[in-house]
Amino acid sequence: MLWKGRRESDNLEDRRGGGAAKAGGISVIGLVVAFVAWKFFGVDPQQAYQVTKQVTQQTTSSNAALTQPTPEQQEAKQFVATIQADTEDTWTEIFKAHHLQYTAPKLVLYSGATTTACGTGQAAMGPFYCPSDQTVYLDTAFFVEMRKELGITGNKNNTQLSRNDQAGDFALAYVIAHEVGHHVQNLLGISDKVYNQRRQLSQAQGNRLSVRQELQADCFAGIWAKSNNERTHFLEEGDIDEAMDAAQKIGDDYLQKRATGQIVPDSFTHGTSEQRMTWFKRGFESGDLNQCNTFGNGSL
Repeated sequence: MLWKGRRESDNLEDRRGGGAAKAGGISVIGLVVAFVAWKFFGVDPQQAYQVTKQVTQQTTSSNAALTQPTPEQQEAKQFVATIQADTEDTWTEIFKAHHLQYTAPKLVLYSGATTTACGTGQAAMGPFYCPSDQTVYLDTAFFVEMRKELGITGNKNNTQLSRNDQAGDFALAYVIAHEVGHHVQNLLGISDKVYNQRRQLSQAQGNRLSVRQELQADCFAGIWAKSNNERTHFLEEGDIDEAMDAAQKIGDDYLQKRATGQIVPDSFTHGTSEQRMTWFKRGFESGDLNQCNTFGNGSL
């Protein structure tokens, strides 16, 4: 994936100056396996915070800026800022084509834990979007855990957030684009409708609605990839396969099987591997918002 040399967003706050989340008796890696198995990608922070709080005895939250970043940390910021700028430029054009105005989300980089309008954000939650403050939260060290725990590997260029992290650059861009997809849902009023409907449903029914919301964010990420490539020609051979590999490894069925040895469909909140790959590809191949209606009566 080609990303260097393009505009970097200034709508980014770096809070990686210190602090870490400490969980009593449970390592961050353990939380990744046991907890993120169901909440790994596009996490609902308001729900995840309550679950995480039950297993976390002590959390040190730091909002300090990173004053002396290492070259790897600086490159991480540049990468995220570039992808953030790409989403800003792409969605501004798409919204304009639909006679709408796009307001970009803020993006916060943090280490370990940080305060958010949705509660305390923690690395074990994975990247997430908080609708209350319209901000994407990202602990770049999480991608190291993503590689370790899920074995997501990158292409030959290996332009990643950390030189110790073999996760591919486009897989990481996909993560960010998915979270921005939740912001798009928020702007379009979809998130509020889902939230209000879920309050009237059983847990299993609410989970099925959550799956549809997450798959739509995957579809929106696909639209971003197509539109951004038409504008910047940033994709290289193997990048889409890389996204498919990531999508396959973050399906609820894959993660549950890996974490517990069994699959419980009623507990799915993000969709199966096949569904996640299918909806990303639908967005990428069509580039059409109308093709991302996961809330129709048809099967997913």
